[in-house]
Amino acid sequence: MKEKQINEINLLIITGMSGAGKTVAVQKLEDLGFFCVDNLPPVLIPKFAELIDQSGGRIEKVALVIDLRGREFFDSLSESLERIHDMENISYQIIFLDASDETLVQRYKETRRNHPLAQHGLPLEGIRAERKLLEEFKGLANLIIDTSHLKPVSLKEKISGIFGQMTHSLTVNIQSFGFKYGVPIDADLVFDVRFLPNPHYVDTLRPKTGKDTEVSEYVFKWDVTQEFLQKLTDFLDFTLPHYQQEGKSQLVIGIGCTGGKHRSVAITEYLAARYEDEYNVRVTHREMERGLT
Repeated sequence: MKEKQINEINLLIITGMSGAGKTVAVQKLEDLGFFCVDNLPPVLIPKFAELIDQSGGRIEKVALVIDLRGREFFDSLSESLERIHDMENISYQIIFLDASDETLVQRYKETRRNHPLAQHGLPLEGIRAERKLLEEFKGLANLIIDTSHLKPVSLKEKISGIFGQMTHSLTVNIQSFGFKYGVPIDADLVFDVRFLPNPHYVDTLRPKTGKDTEVSEYVFKWDVTQEFLQKLTDFLDFTLPHYQQEGKSQLVIGIGCTGGKHRSVAITEYLAARYEDEYNVRVTHREMERGLT
């Protein structure tokens, strides 16, 4: 593997030999928080660079997969790179995925697909034509990954190891819900907070939600709530780093009370504030968003 210095990047251009693993690589980059576009015409690259530049930080990382199927594609790619090279706020890197001819032939045989450049249907013919076409561009790559001896999971691990540092690799989705409407089917962890004192039975609090200060103060004022939060955060402090270490990209935590309006909402908001500096935290209040009471 040839590797140059990988600095702060907000635009990745992924190309290489057909069958070398571009699809697998972009799937992992999507897990890592990149906005990914597959099979993009090279002429549109400057448009995406402008999109990043004008987003005001809302779009931080974009990965573009480019298939060079002809000389005209290569020429338009070179022109596009020249156009974005001097853009002040855009930093880009090129990943080139490669594999031996023997490996690529075997992969085409296993998938029974035709190589896009094989005029007579023979994979090796197309592979050699594509390798000659890409030879010059391969020399421009910042990172060349040989996938000849890599299984898809190993390639994903390599991509994660290189680019995972650019983002919180674990997204923690915290969702409040009401048990009377059912447990979220996609939850990895579910915590039942129906044992906590219920604001529903306080007339002035019943119309409010756990996002209101009066309700959250009521929920958190009890010793049982404080003890529960200590035990819950101890558990999450232990498990979340291990989920991340194992390569999990998404974790859904369900916090449930009876109606999904008071206690679960307050606890969810607390956890979101607790972990937002360590992970990419997303909050959903299911019953509130559905308008249920």
